[in-house]
Amino acid sequence: MFKHLLLPTDGSPSSEDAIRQAIAFAKGAHAQVTGLYVMPEFHVLTYRAEMVEDTKAEFAADCRAHAKQYLHVIQQAAGDAGVSCRTVSVSSDHPFEAIIESAEKNACDLIVMASHGRQGLRALLLGSETLKVLTHSKIPVLVFR
Repeated sequence: MFKHLLLPTDGSPSSEDAIRQAIAFAKGAHAQVTGLYVMPEFHVLTYRAEMVEDTKAEFAADCRAHAKQYLHVIQQAAGDAGVSCRTVSVSSDHPFEAIIESAEKNACDLIVMASHGRQGLRALLLGSETLKVLTHSKIPVLVFR
């Protein structure tokens, strides 16, 4: 049924749990996976402390290091399960848009994501990239909690 899964990660424990479950799902479906990490864009004026302290080059290097670390988790899990895997990283201020665009660009037929389980005011203030993907994607989305 599904032959190409997009697995976005933010490096969180919830994402890592979803990755393990998604790899098992992919193995059972004989599907391939594409791991995705969305790096934030650099801004001179920002609320993110790491951007205030870093130069643009330092921030970019730090983002690439995080991408490598987080995507390695997907590569390792896929390799251990014998699932075909490739990884990509992109920069965007709107992760949900980057996730949807990456799924379309890579011809993925399912997006598999974690839900961080925020509720109430925290969910309203912080927003939910998963909810935004669910709301805007034309590609099916499987959410692991």
